[in-house]
Amino acid sequence: METILGLDLPTWWFLVIGGLITGYGVLDGFDLGAGALHLFFNKEESRRLVLNAIGPVWDGNEVWLVIAGGALFAGFPLVYGVIFSTFYIPFMLFLVALIFRAISIEFRSKEPWPWWRKMWDISYTVSSTAITLLLGLVLGNLIHGLPINKEHEFTGNLLTFFNPYAILIAFTTLSLFMLHGAIYLVMKTENRLYAKLTIMVNNCSKFFILCFILTSMATLIYIPHMTHQFKNHPELFIIPMVAVFILLNIKRNIDSRKYFTAFFYSCIITSCLLILFAVGLYPNIVLSTTDPSYSISIYQAASSNKSLKIMLLIAAIGTPLVIGYSIFVFWTFRGKVKLTDMSY
Repeated sequence: METILGLDLPTWWFLVIGGLITGYGVLDGFDLGAGALHLFFNKEESRRLVLNAIGPVWDGNEVWLVIAGGALFAGFPLVYGVIFSTFYIPFMLFLVALIFRAISIEFRSKEPWPWWRKMWDISYTVSSTAITLLLGLVLGNLIHGLPINKEHEFTGNLLTFFNPYAILIAFTTLSLFMLHGAIYLVMKTENRLYAKLTIMVNNCSKFFILCFILTSMATLIYIPHMTHQFKNHPELFIIPMVAVFILLNIKRNIDSRKYFTAFFYSCIITSCLLILFAVGLYPNIVLSTTDPSYSISIYQAASSNKSLKIMLLIAAIGTPLVIGYSIFVFWTFRGKVKLTDMSY
């Protein structure tokens, strides 16, 4: 099999898709977390400030999700078909929530009526929370495994998705994004809103630490296949060790009010958790609980080597452009949020 720098092409595409999903989790994660926290702010000015904190970046951050979906279709069409048909209802709900999130942000300030703004505030929080929980639910089911038969067809029903482990992952995702979003907002605000957010950051960190501990215990006890790679390659233990180290440093920096460093560490721990997910699954992408032989690996699902090679070149050109655009936007809109006549 053809390799590049010692890695075969399916593995390279596994890494590319993992990187794109990680980029989405890091960048849109704080947007979604800020949305989930939105109703905790009572004053109109506070709600406008936190909305405008993510205003210049939220739509650009969603580009990573679109690219990840396209990369999955191009690199692993079988997996794309199985995942999107299996999670048809969750993904439809996810799309509806994405639409309502976007129109909530855009429509909220179009009219001055209190009932109008309150309606879109509720819509914004509900849609942001729903997106986060649905992402966690899908992730939890991919870790847990799905009832897939020999023809790679899903044999469960809607209730299959709501197993205890997947629900735990959903709330862990929510707690992580709320912490990520709270830290971002505290960096972008000042005065009384800043003081309120410092309290919220502390509460969100406690929520995430609790979920992190529960998820770690549940994974070790009930999801043994996630530890196989670590048993076979002990050097990989560096990843969970780094995650724990980062978690402790997030709390230390929050207590010291070093929020920029805390935000950097929250980006790192988001990446670490998704890396742990990828390492635990590899070389599989979809695990079958019906029969392990029905699981879908990257080698079964990959496109032809020629297709993978051409698309890898396109990804090598396009990804830096997206990264560069993201850096430019964040640099342009750096600093504290100020409300103007053009603000949301």
